[in-house]
Amino acid sequence: MTYCVGVKLEEGLIFASDSRTHAGVDNYASFCKTTVFERAGDRVLVLLSSGGLAATQTVISLLRRRAAAAPPHLWSVASMFDAANLVGDAMRDIERRDAPFMEGGGLQFNASFILGGQIAGEDMRLFRLYAEGNFIEAGTDTPFLQTGEAKYGKPILDLAVTSSATLEDATKCVLVSFDSTMLSNLSVGMPIDLLCYARDSLRVTMQRRFHSGDAYFETLKQNWIAGTRRIFHDLPALPWPPAPGDVA
Repeated sequence: MTYCVGVKLEEGLIFASDSRTHAGVDNYASFCKTTVFERAGDRVLVLLSSGGLAATQTVISLLRRRAAAAPPHLWSVASMFDAANLVGDAMRDIERRDAPFMEGGGLQFNASFILGGQIAGEDMRLFRLYAEGNFIEAGTDTPFLQTGEAKYGKPILDLAVTSSATLEDATKCVLVSFDSTMLSNLSVGMPIDLLCYARDSLRVTMQRRFHSGDAYFETLKQNWIAGTRRIFHDLPALPWPPAPGDVA
């Protein structure tokens, strides 16, 4: 299992993914699930991957291979919509090749992606691609998209992330959603890869990895816990009705 989040704001885009993979309770490993295609001044495309590691890595390898061949490819398309279609095509091609053999072993093709970024000449866009290769797009009413183990972090994002939120505040919220997810599900774990993209910059300037024990992440976590407990303490006391036989 994994957890990936993409957020589209008026100020820019946020991408975050954990790096834990496992094949059984005693076989954990770490692999980066964030892939960046960047040509400064022309385009920034970010892919977050979720699902079977063999499937997602093969899809990304195919996209890189095609990007070095004849167009159309991720370096040549003129819109993010076209880029999403190329990712979907690569997913279907790998599924057609591998699915029959996987089914023979009782397995299913399992890969999904979050794709976002900006190509010169158009606005930022953010998509969530399903295993079948089809996709949905984030908008003003739905400014964030998740894949993987989404349920534990979603309530926090629902409360605080709107398209008008600042890049700084929304990034803190995304990191808190990762802490909540890791607390509730051991199949999601550090390191966490984070990338923030400023609207119309057409280059990546804010990217970092949080390892276990990271000083900033630990401070954020402890402040969130302390603040949550303080808010609960400050909530109005619950009034109880009089017990039977008591004088009102």
